[in-house]
Amino acid sequence: MLETAVEFIKGKIGEFKPEIGIVLGSGLGELADEYCDCAIPYSEIPGFEASTVSGHKGRLVFARINGKNVIMMQGRFHFYEGHSIHKVVFPIKVMRKLGVENLIVTNAAGGVNPDFKPSDLMIITDHINHMGVNPLIGPNDDSMGKRFPDMSEVYTEKYVNLVEKAGEKLGISLQKGVYMAFTGPSYETPAEVRMARVIGADAVGMSTVPEAITASWAGMKVIGISCICNSAAGVSTVGLSHEDVIKAAGDAKEKFKQLVKEIIKEL
Repeated sequence: MLETAVEFIKGKIGEFKPEIGIVLGSGLGELADEYCDCAIPYSEIPGFEASTVSGHKGRLVFARINGKNVIMMQGRFHFYEGHSIHKVVFPIKVMRKLGVENLIVTNAAGGVNPDFKPSDLMIITDHINHMGVNPLIGPNDDSMGKRFPDMSEVYTEKYVNLVEKAGEKLGISLQKGVYMAFTGPSYETPAEVRMARVIGADAVGMSTVPEAITASWAGMKVIGISCICNSAAGVSTVGLSHEDVIKAAGDAKEKFKQLVKEIIKEL
């Protein structure tokens, strides 16, 4: 199925060879609306699934941004939607087969660190996988990655520095921290958030980690950016809702777009 999907996409994009992949999280898809030379709905691509979450359009977008060929997932697949973990990361494998070497993965997250506030952008420096599943379980494709891949630097350190410098250049204040992935779709309880903070998490969410693991395994350099859309349960006394997440992401979208475009320019 992987090769079928790759050949289908190549038939749509012709000579276009993507260098950079971007996964756009909840409420952050506007970058793909701004830059779109070609778009393919997920429903047309073999092996892809339809996106069911509000704020995710569900299409692959191809564009030239700041001199680089970019492929964007305007919406991702989530484990909580009922997809197998292998379906969740299938698009990352497709990107790699298409030639993508650098992956920017983004998400909307809850702030665990009390110093974070809604609409902050956080550079992911590391992650904690609390999803109870690993996308590399099963037969290993030796042509893409090792059976037992090193995960000591999933989020490429030199790119963390690159993102920091991009933020400084643009005058955008950036946080840095550890992202912890839960399965969702229910938000974390106050006790779970306290646990996350004790074991070292700065933000929590329901995505990103499977894609980052797969990309690192396949030899891609990874940049992770979280949009802090709310304070997680127990950090704030205000209840949580998806609508609030989308609104907070919308509030941050302009600086998010500026930052990602500057990152692309510098890669």
